[in-house]
Amino acid sequence: MPRTKSAKKALRQNIRRRQRNLLKKEAYKSAIKEYKKLIQAQKFDEAKEKLSLVYKTLDKCAKTNVIHKNKASRLKSRLTQLLYKAQDKIASKSASS
Repeated sequence: MPRTKSAKKALRQNIRRRQRNLLKKEAYKSAIKEYKKLIQAQKFDEAKEKLSLVYKTLDKCAKTNVIHKNKASRLKSRLTQLLYKAQDKIASKSASS
């Protein structure tokens, strides 16, 4: 346990920041899960709308150092790629039928 006054305050700050960071982390993960569910259900219009929300949450997490900016960028890239690959897959199936 901290002994000095400054160490006690630092502990309080760390606890508060940890809670805030965990909430942000949970928010971006749940946004990604919802987005992937929309793609699985082939609701591409709704998924495109959800993608902007995912971008927003990832950018906020990167801005506040919850995740690294390169990780946010990588996730955004992969999630966008996922949408377009799924759309192409459906389009190629309907074209071949």
